[in-house]
Amino acid sequence: MAELLTVDARHPDRDTIARAAACLRAGGLVAFPTETVYGLGAHALDAVAVRRIFEAKGRPASDPLIVHVGDVADLAPLVHEVPPIVHALAARFWPGPLTLVLRRAAVVPPEVTAGGETVAVRVPSHPVARALLAAAGVPIAAPSANLFSRPSPTQAAHVAHDLGDRVDLIVDGGSTTIGVESTVLDLTSVPPVVLRPGGVSLEALREVVPDVRVRQVEADEGDTQVSPGLLLRHYSPRTPLTLVDGHDLVARIAAEARARLSTDVRRLVVLASSGVLAGVRSALASAPAPGEAVGHAGRLTFVDLGPDADLDALAAGLYARLREADALGADLILAGQVPGDAGIALAVRDRLHRAAAGRVLIG
Repeated sequence: MAELLTVDARHPDRDTIARAAACLRAGGLVAFPTETVYGLGAHALDAVAVRRIFEAKGRPASDPLIVHVGDVADLAPLVHEVPPIVHALAARFWPGPLTLVLRRAAVVPPEVTAGGETVAVRVPSHPVARALLAAAGVPIAAPSANLFSRPSPTQAAHVAHDLGDRVDLIVDGGSTTIGVESTVLDLTSVPPVVLRPGGVSLEALREVVPDVRVRQVEADEGDTQVSPGLLLRHYSPRTPLTLVDGHDLVARIAAEARARLSTDVRRLVVLASSGVLAGVRSALASAPAPGEAVGHAGRLTFVDLGPDADLDALAAGLYARLREADALGADLILAGQVPGDAGIALAVRDRLHRAAAGRVLIG
């Protein structure tokens, strides 16, 4: 099992951070918290260390990594050029959950970029991540610290569960705050394109880049990607997950749950926001599946995604709830989509859609 180092998230201990930084410089793998999710870090300019990330995660070489740096000034050696729009975006969103895709410089190993000519870079805001970058003195390549395609880790325990002794150190800085990955903005396209919605909203981006658009096409597995998070199946629990979307979620989820419990599903998990979950409970209690008392012998379990009116809180707990649902050993997770596409909702909808890998029912 990886060594676990616990730090205060706001004021990380210098000696602990120095140990983790030394491990990185020596080619080791260090999991650490960012404001979005836990990252699995390696020295970004050490190709051997970077390959260890792919081996530890079981990640295909076609899926590039994000390089974390301490400041916008640190971009210069890593990219072909730093266009003026980068400074405008950095002034507004860095440090923070925005990743920019730029033309890479030759110093960046092709392992980082999946052999492509662009590199994804960001400046994180989490105090532990920032302290680690400052102490290491090197750029850190860091995807999420989980097994490939599984829900991302938002706690150190998630990292230990997924990766165990595949990493050298885990720096435990408590739960992450945003809970979904960074927004990825491709600045090599004209106009710029959001490749992955995330912690910076589309509305906020448009205040700096008014003509920004959102990528609509899913990437094909096996093709070289421009950015992480583009595959249809991603952030997925092992338990098959079917997503229910549309206007009348309560009725559609309840009807689907009855139908599944009446046929081949021995145990079902319903995963939805608090208000939707309350409605589904009520509907199923009033009309349970034929010949089956709902909830009897643990056949039906409810997992609360979080408050309908507070999507920031829901996003912060999303991956933990997906992991909780997955651990119940059910045959199926029936999930309710969140409404709207403003703010963090766009990112949450994206993660649930990919967790379902295309298994979507429209109510």
